Amino acid sequence: MGQVLAKYHNLEPDYTVKTIESAIPKTPELDIKTVRDLIVEDMRRMDQLIQQRLHSDVGLIDQLGNYIVNSGGKRLRPALLLLVARHFNYNGTQHINLAAIIEFIHTATLLHDDVVDASELRRGRVTANQRWGNEASVLVGDFLYSRAFQMMVDTNSMRIMEILSNATNIIAEGEVQQLLNRHDPETTESRYLEVIHNKTAKLFEAAGQLGAVICGRPKQDEQALGAYGAHLGTAFQLIDDVLDYSASSSELGKNIGDDLAEGKPTLPLLYAMWNGTEHQSGIIQKAIKNGGLDNIRDIRAAIETTGAIAYTANLARQEADKAIAALQHLSPSVYLEAMCALAKFSVERSY
Repeated sequence: MGQVLAKYHNLEPDYTVKTIESAIPKTPELDIKTVRDLIVEDMRRMDQLIQQRLHSDVGLIDQLGNYIVNSGGKRLRPALLLLVARHFNYNGTQHINLAAIIEFIHTATLLHDDVVDASELRRGRVTANQRWGNEASVLVGDFLYSRAFQMMVDTNSMRIMEILSNATNIIAEGEVQQLLNRHDPETTESRYLEVIHNKTAKLFEAAGQLGAVICGRPKQDEQALGAYGAHLGTAFQLIDDVLDYSASSSELGKNIGDDLAEGKPTLPLLYAMWNGTEHQSGIIQKAIKNGGLDNIRDIRAAIETTGAIAYTANLARQEADKAIAALQHLSPSVYLEAMCALAKFSVERSY
């Protein structure tokens, strides 16, 4: 994974990584609510802009778009961008516009994901494709993408356009890569991590970069914050894959075992297959090939007994450590502390 990240940030893959305990400034630890409180006004302005730019004379777009945008969610990607802007004492309004763009792109990917995966539940609610149909969900997702690009043009910045257009292209590649990995028990850990980087971490990376760009920061800062975002996004997705086998549906907001049912070879499943008994490996391989939840109890038992959850969670913690280490040359601020707290939240959460 270090090689993949180095490709995008021109960083050495073996750069020094501090532990979370040594990298976080020695101040009282911030919790996720305190982090959100730091940018509550910016988030309010972003939400207001989202509502304005979501509007369409086509009623279904308004209805479906509002349903998915207002269905909750952690909104870590725009929060990251806003924290970076505040850390560098940004005084303009471009951070609000870019935060809304990031959220539109993310929301569009969710609409398309749910159609591809035939998902029935997201964030504790029926998915838009279940309520309005696949066709409407895909088309409204397209609307959100095109609206985001309209808003990008308003920034009048080729660098911003470059970062976001590159990100959306790589996200699309990640979606196709994930589709190719589906039902393939020969998927390797490196292939799995590449999908995570492209499909999930790339938008976190872009959010970090954009915060630095609008503040006129040097290339070193842009690269560092892009690396922070990429590692944060990777840690976040690794824990998402852990929670698919260890959380409850009410905590997670989606049906437990969805990844298994769809034949997705996520790391907890792969690790259990590689390290389980011959019988355990056989049923997991069959489940990946065929999908479905016929042997979910045996598979969850295999994941537990092989230490697959601990292995994946430990990898996530390493990514969180790397995220924090990428920030170590920046000047201290409460917003920098908040970014460190986000990294810890990404691996300690239960939802």
